[in-house]
Amino acid sequence: MINAQGMMLSVLGQDYFISYNRVPWLRDARVSSALNVRMAGPNAIEWPELDIDLEIDSLKHPERYPLVMKRSPLDIV
Repeated sequence: MINAQGMMLSVLGQDYFISYNRVPWLRDARVSSALNVRMAGPNAIEWPELDIDLEIDSLKHPERYPLVMKRSPLDIV
C-alpha cells in the first residue's frame, strides 16, 4: 500500500508503515522504484534505484533512529 503519508511494507512476515516524514526520499519516487525493494543481508533492506538502505531494527524501533541530516560544505546556501 502506498498513500500520501507513506507506504506499508512487509518484511520477514512483519508489516511496517514507512512514513515520508521518516524516509523523505520515497515521497517523490516513482511507484516502480518504491516497489523495487529487497533484502540487503539479514538485517537490512534496500531500494537500489533510490540508493536508500534501512536497517530492519529502524523499522521496529524508529525512536532509536532519529533522522539527522547534516549539510555538506558543497551545499549552496
